[in-house]
Amino acid sequence: MSHSESHVALVAAELGATVAQVRAAAAFLDEGATVPFLARYRKEATGSLDEVALTTVRDRLARLAELDDRRGAIVRSLSERGLLSPELTEAVRGAASMAVLEDLYLPFRPKRRTRATAARELGLEPLAARVFLQDPDEKETPQKLAERAAAQLGNGVDADQVLSGARDIIAEWVSEDAEVRGRLRQVFLREGVLESRVARGKEAEGSKFRDYFEWRERVGRAASHRVLAVFRGESEGMLRVRLAPSPEKALATLERRFVRGRTPFSEQVRAAVTDAYARLLGPSLETETRRVVKERADQEAIRVFAANLRDLLLAPPLGQKVVLAVDPGFRTGCKTVVLDRQGGMLHNETIFPHLSQGRRKEAGERVLALVSDYGVEAVAVGDGTAGRETEVFLRSLGLPLGTPVVMVSESGASIYSASEAAREEFPDQDVTVRGAVSIGRRLVDPLAELVKIDPKSIGVGQYQHDVDQQALRRSLDDVVVSCVNSVGVNANTASRQLLIYVSGLGPTLADNLVRYRDEQGPFHKRNDLLKVPRLGPKAFQQCAGFLRITGGDEPLDAGAVHPESYPVVRAMARDLDCEVTDLMSRGELRARIDLQRYVNGSIGLPTLVDILDELAQPGRDPRLSFAPFSFAAGVQSLDDLEVGMRLPGVVTNVTAFGAFVDVGVHHDGLVHISELADRFVREPAEIVRVRQPVEVTVLAVDRERRRISLSMKTALRN
Repeated sequence: MSHSESHVALVAAELGATVAQVRAAAAFLDEGATVPFLARYRKEATGSLDEVALTTVRDRLARLAELDDRRGAIVRSLSERGLLSPELTEAVRGAASMAVLEDLYLPFRPKRRTRATAARELGLEPLAARVFLQDPDEKETPQKLAERAAAQLGNGVDADQVLSGARDIIAEWVSEDAEVRGRLRQVFLREGVLESRVARGKEAEGSKFRDYFEWRERVGRAASHRVLAVFRGESEGMLRVRLAPSPEKALATLERRFVRGRTPFSEQVRAAVTDAYARLLGPSLETETRRVVKERADQEAIRVFAANLRDLLLAPPLGQKVVLAVDPGFRTGCKTVVLDRQGGMLHNETIFPHLSQGRRKEAGERVLALVSDYGVEAVAVGDGTAGRETEVFLRSLGLPLGTPVVMVSESGASIYSASEAAREEFPDQDVTVRGAVSIGRRLVDPLAELVKIDPKSIGVGQYQHDVDQQALRRSLDDVVVSCVNSVGVNANTASRQLLIYVSGLGPTLADNLVRYRDEQGPFHKRNDLLKVPRLGPKAFQQCAGFLRITGGDEPLDAGAVHPESYPVVRAMARDLDCEVTDLMSRGELRARIDLQRYVNGSIGLPTLVDILDELAQPGRDPRLSFAPFSFAAGVQSLDDLEVGMRLPGVVTNVTAFGAFVDVGVHHDGLVHISELADRFVREPAEIVRVRQPVEVTVLAVDRERRRISLSMKTALRN
């Protein structure tokens, strides 16, 4: 797809980038390049645009292309019907938004039969035009004109009916005026008030929407979570919702545009304007403004969800360890598995530490035996039902020194355990065993395990089922792709689900790669990837830098240096009379490299700087180092909480209004945005991120509603 220079210039201006940067990015994207590839390996061409900017270029140009498609369809429709004047052509071609474009087309859009249509069929359009003119020198009155028209019509039509028909035509003209729709649209967005009231008889059933039973807020100030809550309440039939500015404000805008003076004719126009707003413009613009407000709320909710997902996917990995993983349960027992350093299951059984003292003792002996027999290096415990109690039990066993016991989020584990991928890997195990495996793998490498689950099921969203699902999916997929490629993927061990998100691959090539690997054995060098069926030079260019091969024939294959840059690295080594491995291990050699010597037409300083950084830390994982976390001893349920307690916790979700924190009592507490810091906080993401360890103070405990209010203010630490 080629993009017009006007579109490229517009996007460049919006981004604060140069036209050349956007033009280059657009060209690469049109050729099939991915955002991670461009951000990492085409910095010279794009002027080092980052992933956020490149994604904006991609999406904004796509929306402008949609606008052009609609513009073309409208021009064709008008042309075919002989309605395309030079003035209208210019206006349509200059429309900068879909709303303006549709306003221009509205008077010409084929429509169903209306009251104005009926009036036109009676021949009342000339009368309507004469009234609408509001000529101060007009000698006749509207009533006299209507009486004369009624006499001509006959068929029992009286003057009042004629005037009413003329006003219907005027009302339609008013409602279809592009300029006034634009003005009134701004009034709705600027002055509109979103109001909600409880639906009759729904006070008890709709109690969860109690905060919105009598609620009103200017739409420009309404936070996304409140907008989505109100619309959800309406969709469930619990709330009645209206969105409009004051009628006086809207009518004043219309009357300034259409009503002239205080003649009998202007009074007829004023009546038509009032009718146009009540019957046509008001409902139409309320629907449109609802859509705009909902889209804004969706965008904010999706942005928050995407940020949370990124933090969760990039949570610090424990690394390759032998792990004992436990999916807790009270009556049904705790499903317990041992995983090797590659995540393969070595053993599984069920223990019952919560049924009786005897069974508890027996469970403890089994755990200690498993730890000893398999050389367990860490223990993962799901945070669901019985999770906290199981963690306390495991910590009480006297595990070998340095063996961490870590609570792991179970969100979405049941989705994975019932998936086709889990059934293929463990066809002879039930879902509880598969769930325990997933819990253990999440500790070892959160990213590699969580990509197997639909992001919406991970539990870090806000109203994720209420937002535009296509936009949500697109945004979350972008986040997963970004995270997977920023970390890099081991070509010889990665799952199909992880490989799907590698730049340039996708489901088919991921399947082919895994099948080839299973049949031919591990890859020894990156060039072997070209032997994978259908993985041609173009796909190789996109994926090669993100697929790692450790311990293979080429040392550079273990890092993020792209194969297309191997020659320049070898040139550096030759110039220093050393091996490439020497450059990777010896900082004094790298310090002697003059990067300017290697700048040429295809490689510039940005890429050379990246190469040097990568040689210093080949295959560096951008994620933080793993640090064990533990909840406060003796605090396991709501009954253990007291106001004023200072507790360690882990952030489980970040929303527009605050952060939810797990303090180890089975119910997350809320740190409202006003309690996140001693200073004013514009948005919670300034202070907290998902999976971040924090210290909180208990402000209130509502045991009946199972709600906990927390604070992170330092003033409360005394």
